[in-house]
Amino acid sequence: MTYILALDQGTSSSRCILYNKDAQPVAVAQQEFKQIYTQPGWVEHDAEEIWKSQADVFKQVMKEKSLKPSDIAGIGITNQRETTIIWDRKTGKPIHNAIVWQDRRTADLCTRLKEQGFEPLVQAKTGLLLDAYFSATKITWLLDNVEGARAKAERGELAFGTIDSWLVWNLTQGELHITDVSNASRTLLYNIEELRWDEELLALFDIPPALLPAVKSSSEVYGLTLNPAIGAGMPISAIAGDQQAALFGQLCYQPGMAKCTYGTGSFLMMNTGRKKITSKHRLLSTIAWQIGDEVTYALEGSVFMGGAVMQWLRDGLLVFKKASDSEVLANSVSDNGGVYFVPALTGLGAPHWDSHARGAIFGITRGTTHAHLARAALESIAFQVNEILQTMRQDCDEPITQLRIDGGAANNNLMVQFQAGISNINIARPDNLETTALGAAYLAGLAVGFWKMEELKQSWHVNQAFTPNLPSEQVNALKHYWQKAVERSKNWTE
Repeated sequence: MTYILALDQGTSSSRCILYNKDAQPVAVAQQEFKQIYTQPGWVEHDAEEIWKSQADVFKQVMKEKSLKPSDIAGIGITNQRETTIIWDRKTGKPIHNAIVWQDRRTADLCTRLKEQGFEPLVQAKTGLLLDAYFSATKITWLLDNVEGARAKAERGELAFGTIDSWLVWNLTQGELHITDVSNASRTLLYNIEELRWDEELLALFDIPPALLPAVKSSSEVYGLTLNPAIGAGMPISAIAGDQQAALFGQLCYQPGMAKCTYGTGSFLMMNTGRKKITSKHRLLSTIAWQIGDEVTYALEGSVFMGGAVMQWLRDGLLVFKKASDSEVLANSVSDNGGVYFVPALTGLGAPHWDSHARGAIFGITRGTTHAHLARAALESIAFQVNEILQTMRQDCDEPITQLRIDGGAANNNLMVQFQAGISNINIARPDNLETTALGAAYLAGLAVGFWKMEELKQSWHVNQAFTPNLPSEQVNALKHYWQKAVERSKNWTE
């Protein structure tokens, strides 16, 4: 058994990456799937298409390397978090499209619960805030809006899962209905200190306990694949939400170490060790991972629209043909020309948590070009991450001296250099930017004895370092106009 296989199920594509004993990727397959926008602010996925795309890339990698199931020492799963699926236990068919983490349809329910004073209770138990981002209100919506769903759920005929649970269910043909602590901690239903589904929260959101998966650690052998379509007998040995997997893949094992993943969204996460830090500034406390009996916590801030901003410029406004063209276009002007783009296309995440904010572009003049718009969009990613960095520094005793980065947009030198400048922080970009899949592979390999922790610590290498280079006066002016723009985009919908 010579390989570890990582399934990386993301918001816009499913990937499969095969790793050898040196933790090097030796085969990769990727397949995009459809984004479904049924109403403004609503985002859905076809859960069966997600499974098919993930199974296809799995089979593609196995075929490319002429592998048998016995060649796979372990499978690690990492996934877009919070995205919610409910399916029929008997047929295995979803009762509705998956409701994606970006979806805002339950914003009003969250607002009502806040007004009723429930947010302190929710934060104390889960480390999270009341927001449509998380799974609980999505479950409630499905039970209340799909005919017969609530009655079936109460009879134990339905199963809820985030994407990891859905993949494991299909890999094992319904034998396993499980999740791990990192994904459970994103549902608004899991008590992250007592490590259990919380009865008081289940009652608050009116969710039958029979829906829920069993919660496991992030690195253990849960069972074997049973689906003949992809091959039987392979150990499934790790599950971690995508951001937690990236933190592990960046080898941020010590408290105070932080990473930012620039993907569809941008997610800044810092290891806080065995201690759950409750944010005073509306960041999230979450479980990073559990290995054996040892739970590691993290502090997190989420930007909803990161790389997705560039996708929107490409597909919605046709500003450029390929996302990689954005850097060239933005570099064709010396600055943003006074243009500030607040990409609140699905509301604002941390630290604002305004579901009713909407996207806005300020400072447009007769001299504004596509290039200024592209530059403002790239800068908006860094501005949003900087807000979280500033907030995280206020919540923690330990200074964050280095930020490790990954994700597709981390290849954009202009954006990363602007991040270093606006945030006054040293940034390290590693050789391997696919740290989400790598983290899942590491966790899977540890569970089956494929690697030891000391081996992994030697595998991280800096590809390029970025240091701050902007004068403080310029930084202050840029932040001033950004903050002004953000305030004017808030509370747009009523």
